[in-house]
Amino acid sequence: MQLRRLLVSMMLVCLLHVAVYADTLQQVVIVTRHGVRAPTWAPARLNQYSAEPWPDFGVQPGYLTPHGRLLMKIMGEFYRDLYSQAGLLGKDQCGETFFWADIDQRTIESAKALAEGIVPGCKVEVNSLKTGANDPLFDAIDAGVAKPDLNLGLAAVQGRIGPRLDVFLEAYRPAFQLLDRVLNGNAKAAKSIFAEPAKLEAEKDGLSLSGPLSLSSTLTENLLLEYTNGMSGKEFAWGRLSEAELQQVMVLHTAYAELMRRTPYLAKGRGSNLLKRILLTMEQSATRKQIKGALGSPGTSLVVLSGHDTNISNLSGLLGLSWVIPSHAPDDAPPGGALIFSLWKSNKSFFVRVQFVTQTLDQMHNATPLSVAKPPAIANLFVPGCSSALEGYPCGWTSFKRIASDVIEPSFVEPIAR
Repeated sequence: MQLRRLLVSMMLVCLLHVAVYADTLQQVVIVTRHGVRAPTWAPARLNQYSAEPWPDFGVQPGYLTPHGRLLMKIMGEFYRDLYSQAGLLGKDQCGETFFWADIDQRTIESAKALAEGIVPGCKVEVNSLKTGANDPLFDAIDAGVAKPDLNLGLAAVQGRIGPRLDVFLEAYRPAFQLLDRVLNGNAKAAKSIFAEPAKLEAEKDGLSLSGPLSLSSTLTENLLLEYTNGMSGKEFAWGRLSEAELQQVMVLHTAYAELMRRTPYLAKGRGSNLLKRILLTMEQSATRKQIKGALGSPGTSLVVLSGHDTNISNLSGLLGLSWVIPSHAPDDAPPGGALIFSLWKSNKSFFVRVQFVTQTLDQMHNATPLSVAKPPAIANLFVPGCSSALEGYPCGWTSFKRIASDVIEPSFVEPIAR
């Protein structure tokens, strides 16, 4: 028993990266993607791109599935184990927490499931906009807060790939071919993923990329959702895809995200407002003084923001963050994956650490219970221009504020009203 306690304590130190025992974890801000959902496309549209029908997830398009809800609760239970041992939740184990979710069913229900896992039996409110309008915290463009220059956006993307939009067909040909074989089997779908020409254009609500890469990004994501929803046999990719091959085709999804969500100028449009609110929230915790625009109160120790993979891609693109997690494509933000910003106090100064946390494919597929002793996959992230080479790549608080403030576009930030 003593040996087990010692091993768990060592694991806790490793996960939290407490290099100096005088360091105190003061606040954690978790920006999480919602859990496993059903595909957002209606079956009739989705089935055009496969020779056989896609499986039924048992819920409305885009809704969190029961399996997805269970996975979010499991993640919450891991966070509870981790942060209660770190003293963040207080003696009553309820702590001072704050939950805010985007307006979708999947984001609200994911936040509720996380709350059930993190602070079971505690009275917790999951906040969200009640008007049905787009929340500028999660999408400042659709909410009308940020209005990026579309010509600059086009230039930012074209400056990365050049004039030929079909370049991705050459760069990722093996992944495209594998996906095409999975979709068609020995028959032929009504529509081919290669039929629509690639097109990048400016629309009213921003840039749009159509064609093979955009289509494949959606379809490969749906295959991921099947596997992480616990499907197997003919239900998963019609029995034509292994877990290892799933990782191979998922590069089409991450390639799209890299271009359309992580390109710095595009990331500024949707991510500046969110990063600003995170920065204000951490500053409020550091100063212990109420700051307009911060989330929670000066004493709030745990803040959970339940959004989308887009939000994680935007933030990582803004800050230059990158990760490789076992069983996932590089820089992917799977269901339930989260960027975690932790604020630490060392003597009289503060520093920040950033991590990316997600369940592995098998942990999601099997709904594996998690704890400090049996954790999910965790990557400690290096923040360019800020992190040191010390354990966990800490950033001094002053340096982190400067780095974050420099990448935020003030004109894309909402007037603080809440």
